[in-house]
Amino acid sequence: MYESYWGLLESPFENVPDPQFLYKSAQHKEALYRLLYGISRRKGCVMLTGEVGCGKTTLSRSLISRLPKDNYEVALIENPKISPTLLLGEIIYQLTGENIKNRKVDLLHHFNRVLLQNMEEEKDSVIIIDEAQLITDRQSFEELRLLLNFQLNNRFLLTLILLGQPELNDTLKSIPQFEQRIALKYHLSSLEYEETVKYIEFRLRKAGLSRTVFTSGALELIYEYSEGIPRKINNLCDMALLMGWSMKSEYVSEHIVNNILNEKRQW
Repeated sequence: MYESYWGLLESPFENVPDPQFLYKSAQHKEALYRLLYGISRRKGCVMLTGEVGCGKTTLSRSLISRLPKDNYEVALIENPKISPTLLLGEIIYQLTGENIKNRKVDLLHHFNRVLLQNMEEEKDSVIIIDEAQLITDRQSFEELRLLLNFQLNNRFLLTLILLGQPELNDTLKSIPQFEQRIALKYHLSSLEYEETVKYIEFRLRKAGLSRTVFTSGALELIYEYSEGIPRKINNLCDMALLMGWSMKSEYVSEHIVNNILNEKRQW
């Protein structure tokens, strides 16, 4: 709607997990390195936590894009709040495209065959559980833990990646037999002010804009409101570009951002 006015090729602040819009702050790079290390070294289980809207899902899509399809089979579970048996069936479906609806023991046998077949084809199996904090059934965590028992004497047959909000840490601390199986952990924090500015500039460049459109006063307000959380930054910047277009402003000023924040306070 406002893209042509600002000279953009696409919308820069959509809250969708597009890997090309992943801003690699120092901590996002570290998180990605650890995930890739855990997968390449077949560490069994790796966990990434972070506050709501800090970029975990976008990071996971970037991770998947870096795993060559000739070498990896990836199961991405986006809604894990299902029964343990359905969770296992969904993992199999994501890995193979097969919709298996047998008893749990049959699912486990089939899953084992899938892992061994992938190994024979020189492919590693990776299971990514997004929003893992939504798992409320303790038995589901037990089933995931037992999947890590699929291994040979010298290697795991799969790598399990858990992504979730900070409460996932507390949940797993109450299940020590699972927590002890986690080889690597990392926590994503919100962005500092300088990183917030670089984040906004990065997304604008990715969308085709080569000039600065946010004034320093506007950037300070955006950081103060968003607390450096990418999802909140996106929402505010998107509205600011829209209002700037409607006002035919040359820049996104502190005045424009203040107007939006005042509107939000009235909601």
